[in-house]
Amino acid sequence: MTVYLVGAGPGDPGLLTVRAAQVLARADVVIHDRLAEVSLLDLAPAGAERIDVGKSPGGPVDQDAINRLLVERATRGQTVVRLKGGDPFVFGRGGEEAGALIEAGIAWEVVPGVTSAIAAPAYAGVPVTHRGLSTSFTVVTGHSRHAVDQETNWKALAAAGGTIVVLMGVAHRAAIAEHLMAGGLTPETPVMAVRWGTRPEQRTVRTTLAALGATELAPPVTIVVGPVAALDLTWFERRPLFGRRVVVTRARADASALSERLRSLGADVIELPTIEVTDPLDGGASLRRAAADLTAGRYQWVVFTSPRAVERFLPLLRDARSFASASIAAIGPGTAATLESHSLAADLVPPEFVAESLVAAFPCADGGGEVLVPRAAVARDVLPEGLAAKGWAVEVVEAYRTEVGRPDPAALEAAGDADAITFTSSSTVTNFVAIAPGVVPPFVACIGPITAATARAEGFEVDVVADEHSIEGLIDALVSGLRAVPS
Repeated sequence: MTVYLVGAGPGDPGLLTVRAAQVLARADVVIHDRLAEVSLLDLAPAGAERIDVGKSPGGPVDQDAINRLLVERATRGQTVVRLKGGDPFVFGRGGEEAGALIEAGIAWEVVPGVTSAIAAPAYAGVPVTHRGLSTSFTVVTGHSRHAVDQETNWKALAAAGGTIVVLMGVAHRAAIAEHLMAGGLTPETPVMAVRWGTRPEQRTVRTTLAALGATELAPPVTIVVGPVAALDLTWFERRPLFGRRVVVTRARADASALSERLRSLGADVIELPTIEVTDPLDGGASLRRAAADLTAGRYQWVVFTSPRAVERFLPLLRDARSFASASIAAIGPGTAATLESHSLAADLVPPEFVAESLVAAFPCADGGGEVLVPRAAVARDVLPEGLAAKGWAVEVVEAYRTEVGRPDPAALEAAGDADAITFTSSSTVTNFVAIAPGVVPPFVACIGPITAATARAEGFEVDVVADEHSIEGLIDALVSGLRAVPS
């Protein structure tokens, strides 16, 4: 089998390469460092073994032991991914691991990663090269005093000009500054230091070479020295939710779209799934029968109240012809979009994305007729009762069940320090109360009035309610509301 030496990038999971994701998806074992973004491990198969060999400051792991582990697992016939922060060959000791694999006759491949030497400055708004300021850059390590004092020719670096990027140099920053000034750089030379570059925790400090030693810094930090460090092309830290920690309470399978959108706006997202989706109690027998009845022409309308109901029901049909002359109604743009992804257009989408609005917009039965409503086992009775009042015979079929989620304890602990929490249904509210009793979120954002009413009934102060009862509407309300709250 093959050992893949894979660069995990600097921290932002979006910077992982396509090739890295591909090899992670087929790994038998992932041997990983102390990663800035542990969610990357979720890209490996659920059954893949994950082995932490991370090097923490002050506690180095024996590199020979890591080399032996790579060889031993590959010899077993396993596909091994050696996941390393940044790039494997930029101060990552990937060359030593490759040498050990070659000596053992093990097939191997390197998957380069985005190095923090370039990414961290870029996310801080500093290009390492810039016309008129720098036509070259040098990357050096300051991880040990011996490396700083004996291994690096700082005088030559100072004389060469261009940009100097220092990795792992926080502990010896004063000595580095002294060496560079002794080599000819002026005390006023601009310096930029970025901590946790590319992550929501990113913080940027600007100083000078003379003041670097006295500047308060804590690892991990990327230090940039040179004229480009005076540039301020900030973009990452100006995003509307930058530095805000936001809790997403949706079921894990539904959370990705909301989480990704929040991250794109700068938020540090904590996924705290308060809901777990399970099969109907009858194993789906009633849903399969309803699908057969639809094909046979029994129903005049099918009403979908959620994207999940669509995904549970449509696979039971042969194709779109099963709807024949039946019309389709959908509550909310998400549900309508899910139908569209299956080449089905909803005939009715109410102006407000709640059951009451659908009932108001629904036609009265002309001489009777039947409506199928596949939905969650537990839901409000507003829809079936309202349609029945308009003369329809309504059959509600259990498409799925929801249970209280069991989130990771670490996520639950982190949620206690969050800036805001999002609720996308009444069940996310009630389940959150069950999971985290006594926890009162400082800022509550609800997708609609029904969810907001449930939150208030549970004793929460609701700060914002989406005007449009959709994920985008919820995000807009959250961004607008948090602007008025000091970070």
